[in-house]
Amino acid sequence: MKLNVRPFLAVLLVICACAARHAHAQGLDRFDRDSALSMLSAAKDDLKKNYFDPSLHGIDVETRFKDAEARLKEATTRDQLIITIAQTMLDFNDSHTYFVPPSRAAEVEYGWKMQMVGDKALVTDITSGSDAEAKGLKRGDLILSVDGHPPSRDNMWKMFYRYYSLMPASSIRLVVQTSGDPKARQLDLAAKITRGGKVVPWWLLYRKGRNQKDWTQELGEVFIWQMSTFEYDNEHIDIAMGRASKFKSLIIDLRGNSGGYTDALARLTSHFFDHDVKVADMKGRKELKPILAKTRGANIYKGQLVVLIDSDSASAAEVFARTIQLEKRGTVIGDRSQGAVMASRYYDHQTGVGNVLYFGNSVTIADLIMPDGQSLEKTGVTPDETLLPTPEDLAAQRDPVLSRAAKIVGVEMDPVKAGSLFPKDTRK
Repeated sequence: MKLNVRPFLAVLLVICACAARHAHAQGLDRFDRDSALSMLSAAKDDLKKNYFDPSLHGIDVETRFKDAEARLKEATTRDQLIITIAQTMLDFNDSHTYFVPPSRAAEVEYGWKMQMVGDKALVTDITSGSDAEAKGLKRGDLILSVDGHPPSRDNMWKMFYRYYSLMPASSIRLVVQTSGDPKARQLDLAAKITRGGKVVPWWLLYRKGRNQKDWTQELGEVFIWQMSTFEYDNEHIDIAMGRASKFKSLIIDLRGNSGGYTDALARLTSHFFDHDVKVADMKGRKELKPILAKTRGANIYKGQLVVLIDSDSASAAEVFARTIQLEKRGTVIGDRSQGAVMASRYYDHQTGVGNVLYFGNSVTIADLIMPDGQSLEKTGVTPDETLLPTPEDLAAQRDPVLSRAAKIVGVEMDPVKAGSLFPKDTRK
């Protein structure tokens, strides 16, 4: 079972405002409309059969989907078809319930990345040779608006889904401000779109430039593990912890880790306690077993532990960090996590004969309740010590958070060196 972050759902406000600007004139044929109706029907069935809340949050699903069907019949572009289907899932305001449209035979590269740092949206990376670089966008720039809409913790993940899945854009208009400069500036940034060829799943487009492998560093008696995902088997977890066991201190960097498998979460947790730990209860429409971490006995890690999180840490990463806090096993530092903590299953579908379209729906099958009786959904994990990189840190590629973690375990390492330990673009 997966505890994986939503792949960034769309904000209806952003979609509607941008539809006229980005949608291409598309003549719809019968295949397009029939395919959309089939996708809509599959979404309704998946929700009604599998959603964790049998009351469906009190939403009148039949009426909502009937209205959506009417809009599909009136749509004039393919973008409108996809938007209509996606909105039926967005109405649940649920981090793990969303529509995955058919992949596009194109690859989009915007040339820049952003992330919430505290309550501010900052530019975290610029691609060399991109239009963003040519027009002067800088790491650390404060993003005031994206196509007229201020990004926030509530809507940034929704913006990603809109731009990488539902309606990739040929250009995006930013209003940004560089630290120390009181003047805001407007930038129209062209995307690089490669059309034709292999059909690329949209989430791979988003992840491009985000290295999905682990990175490790050994600094004296400290082992640093930059863990990119929980999509690992038990053997992978055990090998990493086997290496860590030789060191007195361990720093696990979960910044940018969007989650993964419950089995991997339980396995990692099991390496830190001399007793079995109930990580979380699973609250669904059916009785589900809790997530349990069975102790590794004599093989547990007994050294000092520090866990790093940020606004991109989600799902299993959040649950692990919170477990460490509740059990008072280590120190969690960084930024408040994303608050996207549910258990979901993906239901794949296809429609058409000959010209087949593959699509699917992620549906939340359980809420996770921590041992303190609280859910992390929409609240996230507040670190024991909140520490945020400044715009200047991002511009200089310094890492004050890892530097502070090193100091906690007794190693002096300045932010410049900390920022150079791992290959660039591994988290952002």
